[in-house]
Amino acid sequence: MNYSTPNLCDEYFELIDVLEPMMTSYGGRDSFGGEIVTIKCYEDNSLVKENAGKSGHGKVLIVDGGGSLRRALLGDLIAGDACRNGWEGMIIYGCVRDVDALVTMDLGIQAIGNIPVKTEKRGIGDLNIPITFGGVTFSPGAYVYADNNGIIVSSTPLSSSATE
Repeated sequence: MNYSTPNLCDEYFELIDVLEPMMTSYGGRDSFGGEIVTIKCYEDNSLVKENAGKSGHGKVLIVDGGGSLRRALLGDLIAGDACRNGWEGMIIYGCVRDVDALVTMDLGIQAIGNIPVKTEKRGIGDLNIPITFGGVTFSPGAYVYADNNGIIVSSTPLSSSATE
């Protein structure tokens, strides 16, 4: 489904929070949305890899990487797993890599930057806890909508009448 965050803002402004403008789109989907699943990790994408391998139909993975610009939390292999498992998208407060491959995938991906360096897998991180960055708290079970205009969060699903 295609979402228009300007339309959603116009219709539901009192029900949403808007992420500060900090993300760049890297995926093949220009817009995406769904139920939030969260991961908090720092320069270790073990939980990202593990969860991309699980069913993600109707869900968006929000990864709080602490804003690190030193290691990529997502690359083509993990993104490929996410595509095969039906994830709608990923929002990464950190970096991605393999950007030429990511743009060809049917997956929404937004991140603060890109770098070619992979992470070490130490199995460190937290799953499904509230995380905050860019002036917004992402709570597991809430909803997120993203397009090239921005990212918005709502505690409840928003009607598709405000789509493009």
